[in-house]
Order: sequence, then C-alpha cells, then structure tokens
Amino acid sequence: MITQEEKKVYGVLAELNIPYTRYEHPPVYTIEEMKSLNLPDSMCKNLFVRNQKGDKHYLVILEHTKKADLRKLAEQIGSGKLSFASEKRLQKYLGLKPGSVSPFGLINDSEKEVEVVIDKDLADSGEVSFHPNVNTATVTISYGDFEEYLKWCKNSITYVRI
Repeated sequence: MITQEEKKVYGVLAELNIPYTRYEHPPVYTIEEMKSLNLPDSMCKNLFVRNQKGDKHYLVILEHTKKADLRKLAEQIGSGKLSFASEKRLQKYLGLKPGSVSPFGLINDSEKEVEVVIDKDLADSGEVSFHPNVNTATVTISYGDFEEYLKWCKNSITYVRI
C-alpha cells in the first residue's frame, strides 16, 4: 500500500520527469537490515545531524558502505561539534520518522533550513537508492536525476570527502 508520504515523493518525481524503480519490503531501520533484503547496491546512508548550538541542521548523504566521522565532517563543513538530531527535530525539519531518513524529506523543508552534505564519491554512482519517506519501500533513481531533484529542492548543498 502506498502511503500519503510516498505519494508526495512520486508526485515530485513525476513533475520533474524522473523515472524510478520502487521496491516494496518489510520495515527496515538500518543499513544492515537493508542488506538482508537483496536490494540494489546503490543504497545510500542518510544521517540527520545538528551543530552543538542546535541552530543548524544537516542531512549527510553517503554510500552505504562508508562510515562518517562526525568530527572530520564538522571540520570540512566549517561547523562546530556535530551530533545526531533528535526524533523531534527530524519530524520538525524533514517531516520524517526514525528509520525513514531520506533526501526526499527535503520536500517537507519549506523554509530550506536543512543543509545537504553529499559525499563526492556518490557522483561516481550510476544510481542512488533512498526510502520514499517511509521505511517500507526503496526508490532507485539515476545520480544525474538525483542532482536535478536537489536543484528543485533549493536547499544549500556542500560536497565533502568521507
């Protein structure tokens, strides 16, 4: 069953003429759980973090095989200490629940408050896969179309090496 959250994502993808492949699966909360589902290797890891003051929020997007060192990441983006944002902040800024963090949540960021931080190595990916704002499905699109989607969102973007 396709939820309202998903319909919003598919509506934007249709508006942008972005083709996608949808995979339905049981709810998953971690990359480890995703690996057991035999989904494409293009799955991305998405981290929602904030600075120490709590006045800046970042959506960090990287290959699922990598680990983000938040201290090194903070240095690259010129931020103070970073930590994971709370469930309440995730809901407030991206309209998402834990386990469904995704760049598609930027659709809900009407004030463009969340800064997007992308690992430069993703550009070498032919495709990228994300949850469509629920953790019971995964959507795969081309990396080029992902860049088009991000332009449409109009959030600030920084590219880093993770």
